[in-house]
Amino acid sequence: MKGVLDICLVFFMLYTPGVLSLSTHVAVIYPQDPVLRMGSTLTASCWVHPDLGVHASSLFWTLNGQPLPGSMYRVLSPTNLSVTLAGLNASRQTSGDNLVCHNHKGHILAGSCLYVGMPPEKPVNLTCWSRNTKDLTCSWAPGGKGETNISTQYTLKYKLRWYGKEKECEDYTHTQPYSCSITRDLHLFTPYEIWVEASNQLGRAASDVITLDILDVVTTDPPSGVSVSRVGQLEDQLSVRWEAPPALKDFLFQAKYQIRYRLEDSQDWKVMDDVGNQTSCRLAGLRPGTVYFVQVRCNPVGIYGSRKAGIWSEWSHPTAASTPHSERLMSGSCDSKSSGDSNSTLRRELKQFFGWVRKHAYGCSSMSMKLYDQWRVLMQKSHKTRNQVLQGDKS
Repeated sequence: MKGVLDICLVFFMLYTPGVLSLSTHVAVIYPQDPVLRMGSTLTASCWVHPDLGVHASSLFWTLNGQPLPGSMYRVLSPTNLSVTLAGLNASRQTSGDNLVCHNHKGHILAGSCLYVGMPPEKPVNLTCWSRNTKDLTCSWAPGGKGETNISTQYTLKYKLRWYGKEKECEDYTHTQPYSCSITRDLHLFTPYEIWVEASNQLGRAASDVITLDILDVVTTDPPSGVSVSRVGQLEDQLSVRWEAPPALKDFLFQAKYQIRYRLEDSQDWKVMDDVGNQTSCRLAGLRPGTVYFVQVRCNPVGIYGSRKAGIWSEWSHPTAASTPHSERLMSGSCDSKSSGDSNSTLRRELKQFFGWVRKHAYGCSSMSMKLYDQWRVLMQKSHKTRNQVLQGDKS
């Protein structure tokens, strides 16, 4: 905060009538507010009016409030003191570095802002997308190291490929840095040429031109109405249902969906890519008695006949549900050795077969899930019956 106050104080003093007014010529620094490349050398002169009665040898310089050593000074005349700054570093702020000339009492006589930086490099990673075909938003990254250290302007330009006039994007209020949204006079079924130009007082640079059709870069709102529920008493499954994005309900396209889910106490998501265009899916192989968070997203494929896949939407808000508790866990351990070798063999065979079924039933295939359901019910009934028999023997 102190640095900001210092800058404000300097400029207030500089532009106070009678201090830097060219009509009174109390004191002047030349050059005034120069823009320089990093590493360059600057020689600045502080000229004071003879009527001020101040000799140049009594003056001194500061840079950002720090006195500069006298070895950098040179008295050019009784009213003119210069300072030479070699190998200039980048400006500390875009508002410039303050180079100030003082009298022997420390009072400010004149000041200048130094803008030290680099010309922009070619912008890179230009990417565009259209939300529900209602706009066209593009983002990019500055070229090179990305920081010019002086004020640099980025302009997104575009035109229809064959006959359009060059236009400039106007809406830079997008939440992402280095981005702009085109919201008016959009044309479907027509390629656009789009590029970014960067410019500052030291130079300019343009990105590569990309060509795209809005229909090829459509992204949707996330699927709506996402719900997650139990599948009866099946302890390791959850059913997920959702609705297609409402903004595209009248559009001609086929949607692809992805599901991801995680444990309540974990940040690691597991993604299911084989959902296809159906709006429901069964998650299998889950932990019994566990809370899961589930999200769904959409990709509009072939919208209005486009030959390119769309862009994945953002994920829906997380929806939580828990799997039922395992009956085996709730009833305690019932695998008594007295149950007989035949039961042990049966359990082992069922376990092996169940492992195979579970492996092949994972995913959203209705046929595999039907087979999986049948064997899960059979296994649970087998465990329940065995537990009742063992508890009856104990009583």
